[in-house]
Amino acid sequence: MTGLNLRNAALIGNSDTSGVREIVPLRAPRTPCCAPARRDCSPRSGRHTCVLPGYKPAFSDFGVAEIPAGRHRQGSDAGILTGDGEGPSRLVRVGRFKLSKATVSNAEFERFVAETGYSTDAERLGWSFAFVSPELPSDGRDVVASAPWWRKTAGACWSSPEGPGTTVSGRPTHPVVHVSWQDANAYARWVGGRLPTEAEWEYAAKGGQGDARFPWGDREPDDQGFTPCNIWQGEFPLRNAATDGYYATAPVDAFTPNGYELFNMAGNVWEWCSDAFRVRGLDRAARTRNAAAIRDGDRVLKGGSYLCHRSYCYRYRISARLGISGDSSTAHLGFRIAFDS
Repeated sequence: MTGLNLRNAALIGNSDTSGVREIVPLRAPRTPCCAPARRDCSPRSGRHTCVLPGYKPAFSDFGVAEIPAGRHRQGSDAGILTGDGEGPSRLVRVGRFKLSKATVSNAEFERFVAETGYSTDAERLGWSFAFVSPELPSDGRDVVASAPWWRKTAGACWSSPEGPGTTVSGRPTHPVVHVSWQDANAYARWVGGRLPTEAEWEYAAKGGQGDARFPWGDREPDDQGFTPCNIWQGEFPLRNAATDGYYATAPVDAFTPNGYELFNMAGNVWEWCSDAFRVRGLDRAARTRNAAAIRDGDRVLKGGSYLCHRSYCYRYRISARLGISGDSSTAHLGFRIAFDS
């Protein structure tokens, strides 16, 4: 299986008037297997804690980079994942801004929750998507049909990433996961920042080195010796050789940073951007995709994750992108914060 134009999400939750959630199949599966969508948690489906700006020491335990203004060519004309809307490329100008050098860590998010009492979408709904071996038994009701390594896991959330009985206490510097776009925005407001735009994210990921394919240049990672980021090595999804040293998430400051001193702009966890997800084009496929994106409230994700592999999800390239609903949460979704200069 490849990551090309796969649109699958087997589960959606519906709330009845008593608050009991029922799992039913989607009529038209279309969410990419590499990040299943929830699409059952609209802003009207519950209340978040009111979050006001509060925590403002250094914005980030790992520092903030000054990104200079400039022009760059956003997207790609390589035609690798055309359904994702990578192309056509276009020249865009980006103003000066600041970007946290690392994605938000468990320790940082824990401080946010402790001060505000914030409850994430996964916590309020009582479940999130966790990555498990597709060989584990299942009754079929809790899996994404064409991606059985994604399971609807009761109790999975940012503080219990693999479900009840698991904890992040030994992973304070690992990226917080199981956070939706809505959760990420709440944290951003608290620190007085915002999510980066897709254009800003791509520009920053290049680190001032032109139109390189990856944050470190054009050399392709492999499964043996060149592992500049945290992605999958081996046969997905059955065997992870972990040549890069990590079976799942790595610390947010692992691996060599790019030219702007930004860590993990490829792999580790997907990163939410502020943009609504749209693809360019006037053909029927583009119109259909955009209509679905509008209906579901899809938002842009960038960077790929520790589950990406060229044979399955070749989205750890800078120009690669993904769109899923902003209420979604999984074991490989995180974010970093931008600030206006």
